[in-house]
Amino acid sequence: MGGILLVISAAVILVVTALLFNTTDNQLESAHRVILNKLSINELGKVNIHLKSTDISSDIYVQVWGLDGELQSSHGELAEFANKPFDVGALRLDFPVYRDSSGPGWHIRVLSIPLQKDEDENIIAVLQVASSLEVVDAARKNLTDVLSVIWVVAVLLSGIVVWFTLGQTLKPLGAITETVEQINRADDLSRRIPYQGPENDEIGNLVSSFNQTLERLETLFTSQQRLLADVSHELRTPLTVIKGNVDLMRRMKSLDEESLTSIDQEAGRLTRLVGGLLLLAQAESGKLALNMKRVELDLLITEVFQEMTILAGNKVHIRLNEIDQAYVNADRDRLKQVFINLVANAVQYTPPGGDVFLSLEKIGGQARIICRDTGPGIPAEDLPHIFERFYRAEKSRTRRETTGFGLGLSIANWIVERHGGRIEVNSQEGKGTTFAIWLPLDTNNKQSDTQATTVPTKKS
Repeated sequence: MGGILLVISAAVILVVTALLFNTTDNQLESAHRVILNKLSINELGKVNIHLKSTDISSDIYVQVWGLDGELQSSHGELAEFANKPFDVGALRLDFPVYRDSSGPGWHIRVLSIPLQKDEDENIIAVLQVASSLEVVDAARKNLTDVLSVIWVVAVLLSGIVVWFTLGQTLKPLGAITETVEQINRADDLSRRIPYQGPENDEIGNLVSSFNQTLERLETLFTSQQRLLADVSHELRTPLTVIKGNVDLMRRMKSLDEESLTSIDQEAGRLTRLVGGLLLLAQAESGKLALNMKRVELDLLITEVFQEMTILAGNKVHIRLNEIDQAYVNADRDRLKQVFINLVANAVQYTPPGGDVFLSLEKIGGQARIICRDTGPGIPAEDLPHIFERFYRAEKSRTRRETTGFGLGLSIANWIVERHGGRIEVNSQEGKGTTFAIWLPLDTNNKQSDTQATTVPTKKS
């Protein structure tokens, strides 16, 4: 602000000074024309001026100097120039010139014009017309003083306004810093940054982004704590069983087949748990790749049906309903993992003699795979959480030795989402549960598999 005002002030002073000098020069030029009409040259070649007081302005002073340095004629008097030229240097010039002349207590503007008797003759004298610049200097000084005062006042006012405005604008940033420091000191991610201003300005957007970040960090931290607690709990049970069986065999000093079987089962559970956690960790870190190919979905469903029918035995009847021919671009092994997981859950939670139904149909540009059971169903309050890790609806599905670790549905949901699909679930207590998987159809008409490609996963 100060710099801009300085530039503007300097420009104003220069322009005003130039205008005042131009006005003075015009006055000198007009007086010069009048004087030329009032000149006379005697027989000795000296120039005489015949001016009345009314011919030119009273602040115009005239001198005529001969080439010998003698003052031939004058009009008006300046005390400082009683016997000397207004502009000594201009007496030796042979062309008209405007120049300033100054000294202690005086400052004048001088127009020096060489005089010739005839156009072809030599110069016989020099006419000097002068005007005091006292008014110009006073006007310039007054203007400079006024602009200096304006500059000081403007800079002070703008500084105060900017200080106050920035103070109010940046005040929320101080609150943000203080809140963040308190969160760091107390490790309390549940706190949020207060903000009373507009929500759509820059500070409001910043505060909103900070609060969203804190909310996400709190969610992740809580999820991590719950995950550690769940993993610790899940590891404790099989490890306790294994340790108990080992201690029993150590006391008996013999190998017990039942204890070995129990140890083998618990070791298998640990292996599945670690495998599931590793899979999810790779998925979330973006290091798990999908080998995408053209997959004939109806053949894959039939394959899953045959394998699960053998595993279900006589406990549950697995039935295959309508099957449409459908192709999808997918990782065949991962999709098979999803289908087997859903059917295995249905078999596990369906009472003996119940039914599990599988079907595949094309709807628009998508394939829909249905897995429906006649089990006890899932309570409505548990449905929003079934894809969370280690979550179980214990009220309706009692935990048994063969129960999983609550990772299967979370993994299945991740796989389906990375294929551009989604999983829907509908359940009523006492009437069973239905899972529907939607996958986009492959629009490529080639019957042969496309070349396998590796698709990097995104962090969830």
